[in-house]
Amino acid sequence: MMSDKMIPIPFNKLVNWMLEEYKRTQTIFGVSEVKFFRKSNDQQIGLFGETMDTPVGPAAGPHTQLAQNIIASYLSGSRFFELKSVQIMDELEIPKPCILAEDECYNTEWSTELPIMGAFDEYVKAWFALHVLQKELFNQSDRRFMFNMSVGYDLKGIQSPKVDQFIEGLKDASGTEIYKECLASLLENVDQFKKVDRAFIEQISPNICTSITLSTMHGCPPAEIEAIIKYLLSEKKLHTFVKMNPTLLGYGYVRNTFDKMGYKYIQLKEESFTHDLQFKDGVEMLKRLKVFAKEQQKDFGVKMSNTLPVKIGRSELPGEEMYMSGRALYPLTINLAYKLASEFEGDLKISYSGGADAFNIDRIFETGIQPITVATTLLKPGAYMRFKQMADILDPLMNNKESGKLDMEKLKALAESSLSDANHLKEKRDLVNRKTELKLPVLDCFIAPCMVGCPIEQDVPEYLRLVGEGRYEEAFDVIVSKNPFPFITGTICTHNCMTKCTRLDYDESVHIRGQKLVAAEKGYDAYMQKFPALKPESSAKVAVIGAGPSGLAAAYFLAKGGMEVTVFDKREKAGGTVEYVIPDFRISREAIAKDIKLIERMGVKFEFGIDSNVSVAEYKAKGFQYVYLAIGAGKTNDLDINGDKERVMGAIPFLEAFNANKDALKLGKNVAVVGGGNSAMDAARAALRVKGVENVYIVYRRTKDYMPADHEELIYAEEDGVIFKELLAPLSLTKGVLKCQQMALGQPDASGRRRPMAVEGAFEELLIDTVLSAIGELIDYDLLKSNGIEVGEKGKILVNEETLETSVENVFIGGDALVGPWTVVGAAKHGTMAAKAILKKEGLEFKQEFTSKISFNNEKQLLEIAEKKAVMKPVADHKLESDRCLECNKVCNICAEVCPNRANLMIPVNGKGLTNMSQILHVDGMCNVCGNCGTFCPYSSEPYKVKLTLFWTEKDFMDSPNIGFYFLGDGSEGEFMLRLDDKISKVKFDESGNTDVPIDDKVAAFIWTVYKDYEYLYKVLN
Repeated sequence: MMSDKMIPIPFNKLVNWMLEEYKRTQTIFGVSEVKFFRKSNDQQIGLFGETMDTPVGPAAGPHTQLAQNIIASYLSGSRFFELKSVQIMDELEIPKPCILAEDECYNTEWSTELPIMGAFDEYVKAWFALHVLQKELFNQSDRRFMFNMSVGYDLKGIQSPKVDQFIEGLKDASGTEIYKECLASLLENVDQFKKVDRAFIEQISPNICTSITLSTMHGCPPAEIEAIIKYLLSEKKLHTFVKMNPTLLGYGYVRNTFDKMGYKYIQLKEESFTHDLQFKDGVEMLKRLKVFAKEQQKDFGVKMSNTLPVKIGRSELPGEEMYMSGRALYPLTINLAYKLASEFEGDLKISYSGGADAFNIDRIFETGIQPITVATTLLKPGAYMRFKQMADILDPLMNNKESGKLDMEKLKALAESSLSDANHLKEKRDLVNRKTELKLPVLDCFIAPCMVGCPIEQDVPEYLRLVGEGRYEEAFDVIVSKNPFPFITGTICTHNCMTKCTRLDYDESVHIRGQKLVAAEKGYDAYMQKFPALKPESSAKVAVIGAGPSGLAAAYFLAKGGMEVTVFDKREKAGGTVEYVIPDFRISREAIAKDIKLIERMGVKFEFGIDSNVSVAEYKAKGFQYVYLAIGAGKTNDLDINGDKERVMGAIPFLEAFNANKDALKLGKNVAVVGGGNSAMDAARAALRVKGVENVYIVYRRTKDYMPADHEELIYAEEDGVIFKELLAPLSLTKGVLKCQQMALGQPDASGRRRPMAVEGAFEELLIDTVLSAIGELIDYDLLKSNGIEVGEKGKILVNEETLETSVENVFIGGDALVGPWTVVGAAKHGTMAAKAILKKEGLEFKQEFTSKISFNNEKQLLEIAEKKAVMKPVADHKLESDRCLECNKVCNICAEVCPNRANLMIPVNGKGLTNMSQILHVDGMCNVCGNCGTFCPYSSEPYKVKLTLFWTEKDFMDSPNIGFYFLGDGSEGEFMLRLDDKISKVKFDESGNTDVPIDDKVAAFIWTVYKDYEYLYKVLN
C-alpha cells in the first residue's frame, strides 16, 4: 500500500530545487514566471505593525503545510500566510482521500499531518526561502509578507511543552537548530545568487510570527475559548484572531439559505448548531476580549469563518462527518461577518476566509475586511496561480494604512447580494462531475475533455483558436471535417462538450456552441466557393431512408468517401425533426437550408414524398447494395390520462402543426404541457405564441431541479412566461379541469433522480383546455420486424455495436430509430459510424481530414495558454470568448496544478513514440494521498496511482504498487530500479541514454530526461 507520509525537503535542496527549476523551465514548483506577481506601485498595507504588499494568502490548510506550498503561494501573489494549524495530537492517522473539491469543498483533515516540530521546520524553511525569492526575483530588501501561526484546540494542549515550544520558536527562532541550519546554508552558498548577499542574509529576522489564529473544535465551551485567547494575549504576547463558526447563524438560517441557493442535498446536523457557541454568548465574549486585549496592548479580532460540519451521506469521503468550505460557505460567512460587525458598529477586526475568489475579493476588501485567505479556489485548476489575479485586483487598492473601522454600508450590501450572487448559486455548476470514462494512460495523457464529451469528437480547441484569430474559413473547415451541421449544431446542439469543459472548474464553460455558429456564419460562403461539387467514385449505391440528422450525416460522409448516395424521405424537405418540429424561434429555416446545401455539395441526391411503409427489399431490388435506416422514432407515446382524451395532443404532432400553420391551431386559453425535456419546453413556448392562449403550464412529477431539459431551455421558458407546476402527475381531464395527483420526492432511483411518490389523498386541479403530451416518442418496431430486422428483449434492436449493421446483411440503422428520441449530434454520431462501416466494406477511405493546411505559431500559443491559466473570466462576446479556452489537448497539467504539495510535475520530454511535448511525473515523497488530483483529472483514474512515479527511498518503492523508479546510490551512476508491468528490474543507462536491459522506449526516454536534466528531483535525500 502506498504511503501517505510526506518527506520534507532539506533546506539546501529546497533552495537548489527553486533555482535549478527556474533556470531550466522558468517555473518554480510548477508556478510559471508569467504568473509571478509583481507590484505595480509602492503602496502596501499594514497589519499588527507589519507590512504586506497585498493582504491575500492561503488559509490554514493544505496550502501552508509544506515549505514548497508556501513558496508557490508567495510567487503568485500571496503575502499573508496563515500557517497550517498544529495541536498536541500530531502525526494523526487520517483516512484518505481527505479532500473532495468538485464544487463546494469537503475535507476530513484539519491540522498538520507532520509532527509539531516537523511543521515548525517547514515554516522556518519557508520563511528563509521567501526572503531569498523577494530579493532574488523582485529585488525587494524589506520584508513585505507576514506569517500568522494557527493553533488548537484546547487550553491544556496549547500549554503543553511541545505546542509551547512551537509558539515560542515562531516568536523567536534564533535559538532553534533549523534556523541556524537555514542561515548557515544560505551563507555557505551565497555565490549561487545574483542579488542576495551576506548582508541581506544576516539581516533576516528570527521573529517569524507576532500573531496567532486560534482554531477551536466545534462544540468547544465558551469559557474555554475565552481562557485560551486571554492566555495567548497576556502570556504569549501575541496579536490574536479567533475563528468563529458559521453555526453562530443558527440551524434554521443555514438550512434555509442552502435550500434557497440550490444546496438542498447538503446534510446538516442540528446538534452541530445547538452544541456550539451561541451568537449572543459569542458577542458578549468578544466584547470582554476586546477590552482585555486593549489592556494587554495587543490587537484582537475574529477569523470568519471556520468550515461547516456536515454529514457524510453519499460516501463522499471516509468517515461520518466532513467539513464544508468554498463557494457555498460564502453567503454564510459574509452574512455572519455583517451580523457580528453590526454588534460592534463596525469596530471589529476581521480576518476573512469563506468562499473568497477573484469575483468577490475586491468587494470584500473594500468593506475594510483584511486579511483575506483562501483554500478551496486553490484546490481547483489554476490553483496557486489564481493568487496572481487576486493580487492584481487588490494591488491598486492598497493605501499604506492599517484597516480601521469597517464600512458597514458596503458590508451590508455585500451580505445581502451574496444570497443571490450567481457565482454562489448551485445552478452555476449543477453537474456531478466533468470526468470522462477514459482510463488514464501512464504517458501521453493530454486531452481536451470537450472533444471526448462530443459524440462526434469535434476538434474544439482548434476551431476556437481559429475563430479567436479571425480565421473563420479555416475554423469552418475544421468543423465540417466531422460535422455536416455547423449551423444546426451551432444553434441547438445539446453541447455535451460544454459539460466537460475545464473552465467549469473556474467559472463556467466556454460557450463552444456559440463559437461554432460564429465560424459557420463567417466562414460558410468562402468555404462553399472553394469547395468543388463531388462526384461518386464507386459503383456501389447507398439508400438512406430518412432525411433527418442521422440520415444526412451518413449521406454526407458516404458521399465524401466516393459513394453514390440517395436520401429518401416521406416529407417534402430534408431536415427531419429539425426542419419540421423545432420551432423557428429556436432556429431559422435559412440556417437549416445552409447545412442541407453543404450536404448537397458532396454529391448527395434526394427523393421526397416516398411511402412511409419502407421495404428494404424494394430498395435492394432497385440496385442499392446498402440501406441505412434513419427513420426516427415516429410513434407518439400516449399519455395515460382519463376523461376528454380528444383534448390531449402529442407535443411532436403539435409542433409540426405549429410550424406548418400556427394560426390554424385552436388550443383554448389554458394549456398544460406534461413532461420536462427540451420538447416540453419547445411545446410550451410555442403554445404561448398561439392565438388565444393566455396561460401555459409545465406539469412535472418531480421538481424543476430534476427536469432533463437543458438549463438554458428552462430559462428561456421562464422568460417567455411559462408557469412551472412541480410535483404533479396528471390523472384526468374533464370539462376543462385537469386533476393532478400531488407528489413528493422519495429515494433516488436508478437514474440518480429522486423517485416521485404519490401523496395519499392530495390533489390539485388546474383549469386546462388542452394538454400537450411531451413524454417521448416510440420506435416503430412493427416496421422493422416486417423488414426482417431482429429485435431482442426489452425492445433492443440487434446490431453490431461498432458498425450498426442489423441482422439483415448490408442494412444499417441509427439515430432515433435505434435508440429512441435522441439528440441531433447523437444521431449524427450514428450516421458517421454507419458511413464508416459501409466505406470500409467497399474498401474506400473514410474522410475527416481538413481541406486546408492548418497550423499555429507554437511559441505564441504556449505563451497564451500559460497566460490564460488561473484567470477567472466571465463569458464574453465571440471576439473574446475563444480566449477563455485553455486548449487542454496542447497542455493539460491539471493534476500538477491542483496538487497542494507539488507532487505532480510536468516535464518536457522528447522521445521516440511520445506525442505530448511534456509528461507528468509523480513524486511519491511529496504526496499525502489527499486525492485532489483524482477529482480534477479528466480521466476516470487518479494520477497519483497511475502516473510514472519517482521514489526517493527503496522502502517507499517497495511499499507502493505504482509503476515507477528510484535511483540507486546518489544517482550519479545512472542505475535505477524500475517497476513496470508488475515486474521489478535493475536498469542502467550508458552515456547515450541506452539501457542495459530492454525496457519500453517511451518510459526509458522519460527516465533518461529526469536523470540527465532534473538531478534536483532525485538528489533530495543525499
